[in-house]
Amino acid sequence: MIQGKIQSIETFGSVDGPGVRFVLFLSTCPFRCLYCHNPETWTDKDSTLMDVDAVFRKAMRYRSYWGKDGGITVSGGEPLNQIDFLIELFERFHEAGVSTCIDTSLAPFTKEGEWFAKFEKLMSLTDILLVDIKEIDAKKHVLLTGKTNRMVLEGLEYLSAIHKKVWIRHVLVPGYTDFDEDLIRLRAFIDTLDNVERVEVLPYHDLAKPKYEKLGIDYVLKDVLPPSKERIDNARRILKAF
Repeated sequence: MIQGKIQSIETFGSVDGPGVRFVLFLSTCPFRCLYCHNPETWTDKDSTLMDVDAVFRKAMRYRSYWGKDGGITVSGGEPLNQIDFLIELFERFHEAGVSTCIDTSLAPFTKEGEWFAKFEKLMSLTDILLVDIKEIDAKKHVLLTGKTNRMVLEGLEYLSAIHKKVWIRHVLVPGYTDFDEDLIRLRAFIDTLDNVERVEVLPYHDLAKPKYEKLGIDYVLKDVLPPSKERIDNARRILKAF
């Protein structure tokens, strides 16, 4: 049985998909987002190994809290980095009639080879995805994350083609992701998709600063303040978001 590299578990997540969710945070991520609030998930250094049976037993203790909409969400890090574990995990929950959700940036997405075949299998077991579009502008995306956004947009186009339900999220960071022209471009891209159930604007915060200090990582955005209410409202208006 495959073991997942688990960074942490939240047993009562209320902002991680529909309803109340059991949230599994997996280790490792190919992005290095300047505003990342889970830098401890970048590597598997301090992860815990758990197999599907152990996760299933632990999660099902909380099923009575999930109601008709809740279930399990796998986040990270980047959960698609552990796609084999995800497939096995979601097979188990799918068989039990539990709603399955992936919180992802689609960073590993490709339509090539064996990985794509695995992704197709995973999508047959996944009810909804929360997809974080960091920046619609390719150059700004590289500056923000260290990687291109090509696979993110291609992944979203594929999810639209197969009519897989998606919530799109955009973290609003003053000076980095809060530009009217980019927000307008992002909305135009979203309008090309036919599977987006909702769009969320997540205001940047610096609550992760202590994590960076503990890990000995320079926090590049230490002088960046959270966006004003006016800019948050502006982004939500342009993106037609919550």
